[in-house]
Amino acid sequence: MSTIHEYLAARWSPRAFAATPVEHDQLRTLFEAARWAPSCYNDQPWRFVLARRGRNEAYGKLLQCLVPANQAWAATAPILILVVAAKTFRHNGQSNRYAWYDAGQAVANLLCQATVLGLMAHQMAGFDPARAHADLGLPDAFDAVAVMALGYHGEPSTLPAGVAEKSPAQRERLPQSEIVFAGGWGRPFADI
Repeated sequence: MSTIHEYLAARWSPRAFAATPVEHDQLRTLFEAARWAPSCYNDQPWRFVLARRGRNEAYGKLLQCLVPANQAWAATAPILILVVAAKTFRHNGQSNRYAWYDAGQAVANLLCQATVLGLMAHQMAGFDPARAHADLGLPDAFDAVAVMALGYHGEPSTLPAGVAEKSPAQRERLPQSEIVFAGGWGRPFADI
């Protein structure tokens, strides 16, 4: 087994968040990490809509876009973030079919930086993109991609009834033999 960097290994997605606020400077650092992600044509198609619990109405609006199962636990996170991707390239106005991929790279950078800072994030696909688009005033030129809950890890005992916290030890990954092929589909990686 190959060894990966400790911050990559330490990243996981909790459901329990502490009430501790996330400092503004830490948020700036996270978004600076995202800003430096690679992208097709250096287009940087990602955007983020940040909502702080108790600071503005955007938090409640974004929380209401989540499916009920996610609302139950995400309401404890001090920060919710809507990840957004541009539909077209800035340089020529053509469709950017790589925008979601690039937004994912920006989020991966953000997640690594969050781990370095002792923060945790849980990404969610369980939300209503059309409602997020409308309620948060996204321009038509952008897609709502995902929502993240962000903060410090909290006590699992604070989670609502019926919501369980998974431990980092429960994370499973497919073996490399199922995800890496050498020279053609299904050919074992060891062959190259």
